[in-house]
Amino acid sequence: MATLTKKRKAATANFDASKSYSVAEASKIVKDITTTKFDASVDLAVRLGVDPRKANQMVRGTVTLPHGTGKTLRVLAIVTPDKEAEAKAAGADFVGLDEYIEKIKGGWTDVDVIITMPSVMGKVGALGRVLGPRGLMPNPKTGTVTMDIGKAVTDSKGGKIDFKVDKAGIIHAGIGKASFSADKIAENANELLQTIVKLKPSSAKGTYVKSVTLSSTMSAGIIIDTKVLN
Repeated sequence: MATLTKKRKAATANFDASKSYSVAEASKIVKDITTTKFDASVDLAVRLGVDPRKANQMVRGTVTLPHGTGKTLRVLAIVTPDKEAEAKAAGADFVGLDEYIEKIKGGWTDVDVIITMPSVMGKVGALGRVLGPRGLMPNPKTGTVTMDIGKAVTDSKGGKIDFKVDKAGIIHAGIGKASFSADKIAENANELLQTIVKLKPSSAKGTYVKSVTLSSTMSAGIIIDTKVLN
């Protein structure tokens, strides 16, 4: 254990919070400077040169991380009875219709992803006040309102994440765990960054990716060089 602490101290000494690093370098550093006893989440914060108040500059999308997030997501499928077996076979944790609509109306939101189908969106849409603030509202753009329920459940369980720019112009996303190898963290980070770059709105002027920071729970933020992204 003592050698590990020495290693961590050496890594922290070599880490300069004002310097920018490549994704590969940052992925190694974040492992070295994470000292939590639990398996910390690794997060990416991407500041974009967009105005999210303008509809044509809203950046949102989904990405399937090659190595998953390291989290087991709890998936609720709100579907008609003929789709229940498909949702269960794909691994949905909760499957049903009216009973879950009622539970959510009562304030229950103990899930990470909700998947539904177009014919049920009328009922689910009425839950906006509960689901909206928690980021749980299904959306056709993110593949969570679909007739292909099985694929949507499998994707969510397999490392697909939704992201969108917040009011401050920043995308925050969990891309793995500190227990991942540095290569896996880097590959997940690059997959998300490349997806964000592809979604650049044509109306966005100036520098698109202003800054990228990689961090883990309670660690310092590591600045990533954005030259290759703009």
